[in-house]
Amino acid sequence: MPRAKNKVASHRRRKRIIKSAKGYWGARGNVYTIAKNAVEKGLLHAYKDRKLKKREFRKLWIARINAAARLCGTTYSQLIGALHKKNIDINRKTLADLAYNNIDAFREIVKSANS
Repeated sequence: MPRAKNKVASHRRRKRIIKSAKGYWGARGNVYTIAKNAVEKGLLHAYKDRKLKKREFRKLWIARINAAARLCGTTYSQLIGALHKKNIDINRKTLADLAYNNIDAFREIVKSANS
């Protein structure tokens, strides 16, 4: 069996992985080799889902704008087209927030876009 060296660095590395796996179910939380795989997989999901989060929020904003636009007698695509024609530069996040929290201000924007 080869002689193992540098216990301090090895221990620190293992401790960091086990600490990252805190709260995982079963052996994933306290067995180093299994925890290492679980942490790596978790980091992959975290990277992927940071990209997906942007997509999901955009879908939510569009759904909210469309629902509010239909209450105002138009559709999402007609509203966005009218906003672009009038050069009203407002992003979907702000528009969705107005549609959700301040429907009167949203109606004014729809009215100014369609006039």
